[in-house]
Amino acid sequence: MNLSDLSSRHLVRQGGMLLGTTSPDADEAQLREWLASQGVLDGVVTHQISHSTGTQIICQLDPCYRIQHLPLHDTLSLHQRWFKHRGQALSLEQEILLALLGAPRVLEFGSLAALQSQLRVRSHIAQAAAKTALAFKTQAAERPEAYWHYDEDHGFLLHPGCDLIEAIEAATQPEATGRLYDFSCYRASEYVILLGLALELRAHHPELYLQLQHTCQQHAIRSGQFHDVFLIEYGTLQEPLPAHYYVPGDRLWFRNPDARSSDIEGYEGSWVIYMGHGLFSNFWKRERPFTLESKCVEIFHWRDGAHVDADGDLAMDEARVAQAVRGTQSDPAALQTALERTMRLRDPQGVYAEGGCIDATREFPRSVSVQGCQLVLPRFSH
Repeated sequence: MNLSDLSSRHLVRQGGMLLGTTSPDADEAQLREWLASQGVLDGVVTHQISHSTGTQIICQLDPCYRIQHLPLHDTLSLHQRWFKHRGQALSLEQEILLALLGAPRVLEFGSLAALQSQLRVRSHIAQAAAKTALAFKTQAAERPEAYWHYDEDHGFLLHPGCDLIEAIEAATQPEATGRLYDFSCYRASEYVILLGLALELRAHHPELYLQLQHTCQQHAIRSGQFHDVFLIEYGTLQEPLPAHYYVPGDRLWFRNPDARSSDIEGYEGSWVIYMGHGLFSNFWKRERPFTLESKCVEIFHWRDGAHVDADGDLAMDEARVAQAVRGTQSDPAALQTALERTMRLRDPQGVYAEGGCIDATREFPRSVSVQGCQLVLPRFSH
């Protein structure tokens, strides 16, 4: 159905997804057929929106359906509400799709194929995060020597002839090698995201997969460049995302709101992947993933683990943190105090006042679909 400009603007302000189209009627029918195959069509409304540059299809959750399954854009309990109303388990792919359909601000995809690709990438990332187990070292890093070598100027490089997916799995999944490798949480999140993208590329965009593999042999894409090349940031401090809105495959940051302990390298905050079903990655103890509450409580007690070591440096005592966490979790009043302090929007960079741990933004991968690929790999020359 085509809408007036006024109706279109109103709908876009409600969030959800916008899909590009070249054949609106046929593409809308194909989209609805696919949504039906995913078991979510009964909760979805679609419309065609025309504007000066063409036509898009807006795809959203029906308002009553959204209130029932994602009240206040809360995706953390989506799986529980789904089971309550449907009597069946929510698959990871369904959870991703419903969370995207319930997005508080509209998300754009070039086509249905690009949306389907995004679902696969996010699913790969969430599953890889659940399998990842590492040794936490803020001032050390190592990789399996059979796949990687370190270059002082270019970082850890993939050996020629090695498969990138196998190399990342060897570095992050101990079943591959029988050991844990040293990582920071930030670098670990990059490897997990890169694995999710690589799995999609190898299966559906093999030419770009070979280019990515070649790039990893020349130069590590990391830190700010990794964010710029591979990711899109969603939300801002001025327009923050709802505190309980997360999509499986999102990367996000929990900020340490304590000024003193945040001066310890590696404890400025914590980078994690949202894996779905209300759980966030724990790369150091993968069998004990975090909930939103448990992650905030852990970070709250970093202030208790901060101490001056024998060399006169500020350091973290993880055993003291764990003991404090156990005490708080067994004391309802202490738990309430910790959560009231941490489960609020973080302060701006450099400010330590009344803000908590919750970030305003999430990060997710750029489209790597053959139709409308957004990933442009940098060129490096030695």
